[in-house]
Amino acid sequence: MIGGIKKKNLLVLLCITAVTAVIWCLPLSAFGIDGLTIVQQRVIAIFVFAALSWLTEAIPSWATSLVILTVMCLTVSNNAFLFLKAEDNPQFGQLLKSKDIMAQFANPIIILFLGGFVMARVAQKSGLDVFLARTMLKPFGHKSDNVLLGFLLITGVFSMFVSNTATAAMMLTMLAPVFAALPANGKGRIAFTLCIPVAANIGGMATPIGTPPNAIALQAMNEQMGLTIGFGQWMSFMFPLTIVLLLFSWVLIKKLYPFSKPTIELEINGNTQKGWKMWVVYITFIVTILMWVLDKVTGVDANTVAMIPMAVFGVTGIINAKDIQMIDWSVIWMVAGGFALGLGMNGSGLAETAINSIPFGEWSPLVILIVSGLICYGLSNFISNTATAALLVPILVVVCSGMGDMLAPLGGAPTIIIGIAIAASSAMCLPISTPPNAIAYSTGLVKQNDMLKVGLIVGIVSMILGYSVLVAVGKLGII
Repeated sequence: MIGGIKKKNLLVLLCITAVTAVIWCLPLSAFGIDGLTIVQQRVIAIFVFAALSWLTEAIPSWATSLVILTVMCLTVSNNAFLFLKAEDNPQFGQLLKSKDIMAQFANPIIILFLGGFVMARVAQKSGLDVFLARTMLKPFGHKSDNVLLGFLLITGVFSMFVSNTATAAMMLTMLAPVFAALPANGKGRIAFTLCIPVAANIGGMATPIGTPPNAIALQAMNEQMGLTIGFGQWMSFMFPLTIVLLLFSWVLIKKLYPFSKPTIELEINGNTQKGWKMWVVYITFIVTILMWVLDKVTGVDANTVAMIPMAVFGVTGIINAKDIQMIDWSVIWMVAGGFALGLGMNGSGLAETAINSIPFGEWSPLVILIVSGLICYGLSNFISNTATAALLVPILVVVCSGMGDMLAPLGGAPTIIIGIAIAASSAMCLPISTPPNAIAYSTGLVKQNDMLKVGLIVGIVSMILGYSVLVAVGKLGII
């Protein structure tokens, strides 16, 4: 190991750097794109570096994003090295503003995510998560099948507003009393263990903050394509889809892994804070979620609403500096890198140049829909779904812009872009596919074949239903 990087990864990183350098130094004519500039060529090279680094994981995903932002500032911005500037050259192109690149660290969608992370931390710290789980499970009684449904629905709902990783970890700890009431050699333990990652992955689809690919898709549509899709608007069609998929997963899991014991005596242990601070938590959660859902009514967008819990919990001392440090900042950096790629493609004019050079009119919209979805699904099973979305969304924004009204029969560009978010969340075949899968697999109660069987079926059904819903709401003018 050299400087914290394994020798194998170092070798891969050197190869990636070499490929990037070759693309960087090629003559413009080699790309076959009319009107391509030197700045745009550099953006292509940076994109290739990001793609290969995220695919191979030669360096951590968040580190790749930091490299993207740094290299863009130093090479394609107005503050780039002087020897890299040749603005008197007609083929040089338009430099980006460094402040716009750096601003991706504080993109409004990033603030939305921070609000979600803060709420997740407060829910764990105050015991609100345990209280909600205990309260929400009561209506499901003691019948094994019903308790399974309860865990699926509660995990799914939590995952809509809380990190799916944190949700899976929390819900799996709550399974201890369930396992104690089940036969050690029965299939019931497998059913409960599998239901947690499946529900966490599906639940994240329902809201823009449920999972990073949602945020990447929303940012691209609202800021790069000029659409105005709000939090409540997203939930209006994604929430019902999520509930249907959770119910389908319940039927599938209980059929594949039937319970040998019909009833379960359940007791969820955990402490909930008392006093005025807990009332502040309750009221803030209710107000924040209502304002997210009713953003079109209040006129306050979801990103601004996300600042409310951060301000309230900070002023009241419900969160402190240590809580802020515990936020998953690596995800924030990674998402910012994806946003920077999108900025580079659009701000440099590369997107427009590509639109003018590539004959999108000869492409079949249905083929683009299917191929983009399958590529995203395939990649997301092996690499981070955030990285996959960050790579594919900027490309598909260009493709959709070039096709224009040709996408109308499929519901328009949002079908393609939001479809990427759905495909990313549907990828749950392997232990490495998502953090919830890895957490569930680490219990030793689930075999890889079990995860593959359930994940493949749920994933395929999720994509088919998801794309069908997107086409329908697109044609109805909901998005």
